[in-house]
Amino acid sequence: MQQIEQGNLKKGLSNRHIQLIALGGSIGTGLFLGIAQTIKLAGPSVILGYAIAGLIAFLMMRQLGEMIVEEPVSGSFSHFAYKYWGKFAGFMSGWNYWVLNILVCMAELSAIGLYIHYWWPEIPTWVSALGFFIFINVINLLHVKLFGEMEFWLAIIKVVAIIAMIAFGSYLLASGSGGTQSSLQNLWELGGFFPNGVMGLVMAMAMIMFAFGGIELVGIAAAETENPQKTLPKAVNQIVYRVLLFYILSLVIILSLYPWNQMAQGGSPFVMIFDSLGSQTVATILNFVVLTAAVSVYNSTNYCTSRMLLGLAQQGNAPKFLSKINLRGIPVNAVMVSAFFTLICVLINYLFPEKAFSLLMMLVVAAIVINWVVISYTHLKFKKHMHATQTPTLFPSIAYPFSNYLCIIFMFGILVIMSQTPGMRVAVMMLPIWISILTIAYFFKNRKITNTKLALKDKIQSVPKA
Repeated sequence: MQQIEQGNLKKGLSNRHIQLIALGGSIGTGLFLGIAQTIKLAGPSVILGYAIAGLIAFLMMRQLGEMIVEEPVSGSFSHFAYKYWGKFAGFMSGWNYWVLNILVCMAELSAIGLYIHYWWPEIPTWVSALGFFIFINVINLLHVKLFGEMEFWLAIIKVVAIIAMIAFGSYLLASGSGGTQSSLQNLWELGGFFPNGVMGLVMAMAMIMFAFGGIELVGIAAAETENPQKTLPKAVNQIVYRVLLFYILSLVIILSLYPWNQMAQGGSPFVMIFDSLGSQTVATILNFVVLTAAVSVYNSTNYCTSRMLLGLAQQGNAPKFLSKINLRGIPVNAVMVSAFFTLICVLINYLFPEKAFSLLMMLVVAAIVINWVVISYTHLKFKKHMHATQTPTLFPSIAYPFSNYLCIIFMFGILVIMSQTPGMRVAVMMLPIWISILTIAYFFKNRKITNTKLALKDKIQSVPKA
């Protein structure tokens, strides 16, 4: 039988790639289109909400950063959970992350179809979604550097658009061209900074946390990063500052330009600002930017699904054939299998009502919470091991172990908030069912391995001695 030559992952991602990959994953449609809902709940205090969420995200990323700098591997936090916490923790967190990323891929592909529809309404949304599905997967099958370059430029477009919005908004405020309703006093005059009370901000926190989902992408790309000991600490430290800067500055400008209670009536705050120019050209540019955001998130999330599947296969928690890496450094089978399931999800999305799709997206929020809890708790186990072996680390986390407990308590608090929110309650109720499914799958996987080992042992014992 011919042996298939096995390659290795290539170190094709530089510092600029890594920073923009993580930035691209966390600045998506959540910023461009999702802010209106959080403004409706919290009013101007949403600014404080993003600052709190950004702090928690930063602490969690420093915990993940300490582990990936010591061991830049494919599979990221699933690998560390497997190694320092236990086999089931690695199995559960890896498959949980893979499934939620498949769902995110489905959501972004659906969004891409709608954005293309803006220019060419005669093109069915599924045709656009399929076209970008093929294009992105071909990129992911060629070379990791191609993926990195594409994500770099897609993320640059988003960043430039946000900076342009902040600059234009600042000009409107400073020059008085924004109209009589534009003033910094909008931040506290319309019912105060907490117009719906502190509970308004509390209820918005679950949706705010969703905006930071994807920031852990940097950990998935660690195994393909050039000079990880130097590149990864830079990326971890700078990413959260930049996300906070973009979100908070954008919100201050938006909420100063328009009364929050008018903005909360619907639509994208970005659209409202650009519409003030009264130009169709600007509306077209906005649609292009939002399309770019969706393609960027799909590109980076699609990359994540294959690398997590590769990590699971290397742990023995997924079929062995998924660990194959070709000579170009691409886990080709993991890419193809992830693509196949994404395609099935897109098909389900078009065949079944949107309610089913919305339910799955709420489950994604809950799944993100699970993974962040896993990262913080695994880091506690990792630090315990490092202390026991008296091994110093190159990139220590901040305020260990206090920051770990703070992150874990905060995440469970998000689940409590979701359980009290009618639109999100079902997702929290489904979590035990989802964890039970993973537990049963893990049990059957182990049972199959045990039966195989016993059969092999019996076969060896039955061979007659010479």
